[in-house]
Order: sequence, then structure tokens, then C-alpha cells
Amino acid sequence: MIRSALNRIFGMLVVMALVVTIVFVIVRVTPGDPAAVMLGPDATAADIASLRQRLGLDASIPQQFISYVGGVLRGDFGQSIFLNMPVTTALMQRAEPTFFLTIFALLIATLIALPVGVLSAYWRGSAFDQAATALAMFAASVPSFWLGLIFMQVFAVQLGWFDTSGYGGPGASFGERMHHLVLPATTLGLISSALITRFTRASMLDVLNDDYVRTARSKGMSEWRVVVKHALKNALIPILTVIGLTAALLISGAIVTETVFGLPGVGSLIVSAVLRRDYPLIQGALLVVAGLYVLVNFIIDMLYLLVDPRVRY
Repeated sequence: MIRSALNRIFGMLVVMALVVTIVFVIVRVTPGDPAAVMLGPDATAADIASLRQRLGLDASIPQQFISYVGGVLRGDFGQSIFLNMPVTTALMQRAEPTFFLTIFALLIATLIALPVGVLSAYWRGSAFDQAATALAMFAASVPSFWLGLIFMQVFAVQLGWFDTSGYGGPGASFGERMHHLVLPATTLGLISSALITRFTRASMLDVLNDDYVRTARSKGMSEWRVVVKHALKNALIPILTVIGLTAALLISGAIVTETVFGLPGVGSLIVSAVLRRDYPLIQGALLVVAGLYVLVNFIIDMLYLLVDPRVRY
């Protein structure tokens, strides 16, 4: 297992090196000049050139790349051009809403999808199975911003149970901040549960008719034990895969949801950074998102080894 983990860590480093390079190139070839955006339409060419020199944007692309990679290796993602603070500080200030939103949404999606998927497979063709399939297809086809607006209208405007936007004031307690996340997390969780439900159902159908399940039943085991201990355990690997992919998608999908609900998270920070052509902040935010994506996949791979020791990398 240690050797497999080391192989996966080496692969993660290679992937992150490629991500650093690709993100840097894409940001630099994207049209737009942060100096011109900062100074506004009335700025002269001399003013823009002076600011570009001060920001280090007048150096050649290879020189900028070498300087940037050196900073990343030291844990320095640069200085945000518009926020006038280190990128790491800006990201840390916005990380909490995105982190808890992702965890909250993934928890909701998993708690809904696993039992629904298992029961749909067990009662294949029943009214429950057909209703669950229809709801999963509906959830998968609904845009997150539309569902978020519906929830906002019903539960915030009509019923008054939640606030329409925000993350609580500076002195808000942890419970108050989590209260602000209920609607956006439910929005993301319900949509994400559709994919996990379909994979859970399909994976369970593959194993429920296998010989070892019939053997377990012939020994007189209870149906609950046969389904959970024997069938679900052997169906877990594809389910873990889709849960991991869902977690990674939630990180990037939070951008739209944070914007709809006015959450001050990393997603809304990325949107404002792109609009302002804030190169260091865009690069730093994308690297963090990519790093989390790679880390989630690493954790899923390690869970494979725990569920099925025959898996090797």
C-alpha cells in the first residue's frame, strides 16, 4: 500500500506541474491587460506602461514563468493586483464558505443517493424505483442557478426561514454561518445526488445476482445483511469513484451557486479576478482548485486499496 501511495503522490506532482504550466500560459494568452483595467479608459499609454513595469508585466513570458514557478515552489503565489494583498491571504479569507459548502453539499448528496440507489436496485421495476429514476433524471437536468432561485423564492422570500444571500456578519457564530449555507448546499447536494444515485443503482444491480449473494441468501442470512455486507461492499468501488468525481465537480460548481446566493467564497473571488484580469489571483485560485481535485482523487484511490486490497497502482 505504501508503494502504491508513493506512486500516486509522484503522479500528483506531475499533474500539478502540468497544471501550473497550462494555467500560466492560458492566463497570459487571454486578451486583456490588468494595468489598463486598473487605470480605466482615460489612462495614457505612458501610465499603462509605467504600471506594467511596476507589476512586472513588462518582462518576457519565460522570465515571468520562471519567477512565478520559483514563487510557487516557495509557497508564494504572488500579490493580488487589485486586492493589494498576498494571493494566499485572499484565498484563505474566502476559503471557509467554499469548504463548508462543498462538504455540506457532498454530505447531502451522499446521504440521499446511497439509500435511494440501493433500494432502487433492490426493488428494481417497482413504483419506488421508477419514482427515484424520474427524480434523478429531473435533478440531473435542472441548472443549479434555477433550482437555487426557486429555493430562495420559496424558503427565503415566502416562508422567511433563511436569508436570501450572505454568510452572516463579521461576528456571526458558526451556527449562523451554517444556517446561511443550508439553501446553497441543498441546491448543490440535490443536483449532485442524481449522478451518485444512478451509479449506485447500476453498481448494485451488477452484484445483486452474483453467485456469492445467492450463496449468502442460501445460508439463511437476513436480507439486510446480504445487501449491506455482501452486495454493497462489493459495489463500493464504482460508487466511491463517482463520489470523488462529484466532490471535485462541487468545488468548481460552487462558483455559480456562490454567485446566486451572494456567498463570499473562492468561487465569487475567481469570478471577480477574471473580470479584473488579476493574473496572480486567477492563477493561485485555479491552482488551489486543481490541487483539491487531485487530492480528492488521491483519497479515493487510497480508499480503493482499503475496500479491495487487490487494487494496485
